[in-house]
Amino acid sequence: MNDSLVDLRDLPQEALIHFVKSLGQPAFRGRQLLPWLYRPSRIDFADMTDLAREFRAVLATRARVSRLVPAAVERSADGAVKFGFVLDDGAIIESVLIPEEDRNTLCISSQVGCAMGCVFCLTGRMGLKRNLRVAEIVGQVCAVRDWMLAEERPPLTNLVFMGMGEPLANFAVLLDAISLFTEQRGLDFSRRRITVSTCGLVPQMLELGEKTDVNLAISLHAADDETRARLMPVNRRYPLAVLIDAAKRYRQERRKRVMFEYTLLSGVNDSDEDARRLAKLLREVRCKVNLLAVNPAEGSGFQSPGPERMLAFQKILRDKGFTVFIRHSRGADISAACGQLAGKMAVPQ
Repeated sequence: MNDSLVDLRDLPQEALIHFVKSLGQPAFRGRQLLPWLYRPSRIDFADMTDLAREFRAVLATRARVSRLVPAAVERSADGAVKFGFVLDDGAIIESVLIPEEDRNTLCISSQVGCAMGCVFCLTGRMGLKRNLRVAEIVGQVCAVRDWMLAEERPPLTNLVFMGMGEPLANFAVLLDAISLFTEQRGLDFSRRRITVSTCGLVPQMLELGEKTDVNLAISLHAADDETRARLMPVNRRYPLAVLIDAAKRYRQERRKRVMFEYTLLSGVNDSDEDARRLAKLLREVRCKVNLLAVNPAEGSGFQSPGPERMLAFQKILRDKGFTVFIRHSRGADISAACGQLAGKMAVPQ
């Protein structure tokens, strides 16, 4: 790889136009160029026949189009598929495809590792290695799309930033990636089908609501500060009162509900009293609640509650008027479920 070449998949539309103009070309060449960057399979400047031959020759000396290719693919008995990607510096990231009858969702990573340190999450135990570039985020979607085409599967419909990393800690890159996902000449996803999950970085959360219209999911996992701070160190910086106030204000004028993710840990946060405390905490927030059982993680010491406990927890919230779903994690047998991504897939060297 030539590091002096500009990776065009790092550039959202306006930055691409600026780059093209720096090469002495008119702005419309940048708009012409963008669709070529997100076509399936390998991209060669020589194939861009609606661009002038001289311009293509200049691009070949000044730019490149990176392409992620899965180094490992693991299939779960429940249909989930985990992809391992080796990046240019040798780092490994993982993405998970979750096929369902009415949608195909890709769970994508935003960082190599994570600095948030949530105690039940294997990614958090890695620590933060580095942020991903725009091309490395967008490249996951392009790679899985190409894989699905080769497998003759229905197309991707939904994207969720719930893989490795805290998306809002890589904020500028996240916004650029979202712009390429939703650009009609890019990957052309609806904003309604993109969800960004956060552990609760409040300033960035509010800025996200100002700058884009994607869905927001907040990882909550406890309804009191003592328990949440023990599970999620971020709570010491942004305690529940601050987080919930931000959730109440998030895009309020658009009347769109925030999703709260609540992982049930047996004997830690799954009692009837915990459910009543959660209902009180969220009573003024326009929201939905996703309940999920903790997934096995080596050395975590946490246990999943049984189905009866989860249903009892759900009933208390529903009786208080909340919309509550029990989300069944997919891919646990290949360590692809929530909290299990750790960049440890066996990939060829």
